[in-house]
Amino acid sequence: MTQHAGIRYPHEDPPEAGRAIEVAPGVLWMRLPLPMALDHVNIFALDEGDSWTVVDTGFDSRKGRALWADLLAGPLAGKPVSRVVVTHFHPDHIGLAGWFQAQGAELLTTRTSWLYARMLILDEQAAPLPEQVAFWRGAGMPADILAGRMAERPFNFADVVTALPLGYTRVQEGQEVTLGGRRWAVRTGDGHAPEHATFWSLDDNLVLGGDQLLPSISANIGVYPTEPDADPLAEWLASCARFEAFAQEGQLILPGHKLPFTGLPLRLRQMAENHHGALDRLRKHLATPHTAAECFLPVFKRDITGSAYGLALVEAVAHLNHLLHKGEVCRTMGADGAWKWVMHDR
Repeated sequence: MTQHAGIRYPHEDPPEAGRAIEVAPGVLWMRLPLPMALDHVNIFALDEGDSWTVVDTGFDSRKGRALWADLLAGPLAGKPVSRVVVTHFHPDHIGLAGWFQAQGAELLTTRTSWLYARMLILDEQAAPLPEQVAFWRGAGMPADILAGRMAERPFNFADVVTALPLGYTRVQEGQEVTLGGRRWAVRTGDGHAPEHATFWSLDDNLVLGGDQLLPSISANIGVYPTEPDADPLAEWLASCARFEAFAQEGQLILPGHKLPFTGLPLRLRQMAENHHGALDRLRKHLATPHTAAECFLPVFKRDITGSAYGLALVEAVAHLNHLLHKGEVCRTMGADGAWKWVMHDR
């Protein structure tokens, strides 16, 4: 068992491809690969006796379906998947939910997750929309990166998410559901994804945390052109504070990425402190005007390039919007269409 600052990991190594680790009686932990820097998503299967409830699904792709076939025939012992629980609508979590539904599984998720996924699956674009380009420009994206993105087909949700059939079962804050023979309290959080569902066992110390409760990395908190003035960071911080009332040292958190862990009370404080530290550095940085793209160093303590650039940009905007909503900064748009942000004079 390893530990770091009170965060403990009962399993030092993740399951190998096509394998599973039993993390609690009747609960299997599996992993599927992702083609990005965060190269995996955790999947959990809860034993229903003659079938399984699966929590999250990975991307939809030929490889993803083949890997699931191996898991179903291997660690899941040929039993069908009767229910799929989706913690939130991001494609690495909901990607194959419709595929399972087509095979007879029931989908359980929050209303917001279902509506977002249904909407985004239908929103296929051959080129970036004008609003998207204006958002990138407003964030100060360098001209060469902007030109490259404008010339490319953008990522479409439907590229990696199966169409969702009509019909699902809603879960919501305060509800109690039975999954795998355990009773679970549903508690939702916001900031990373709206109405993200977490499940807290009422019978033992398990918590299905999705991306709301991660051990060693920070969930992306981003602002997008769909809601360019949003303040998801305020929602994230409020969620962390609300979850503190339910967090206990001995709970085993089953997260969407990285390793299962204990020490949630400390981890919730760390998650909030991480952003408060970034905001403090950003306040100093904004003694002079800067675009969002010029704020990576204070927000992340490093410059970011390559495939992570887009996620970094939307998170920088989220921190700036938070200060704007708090009345601490103002912004002015230049002739180039980019917002310059600066602290208010005191």
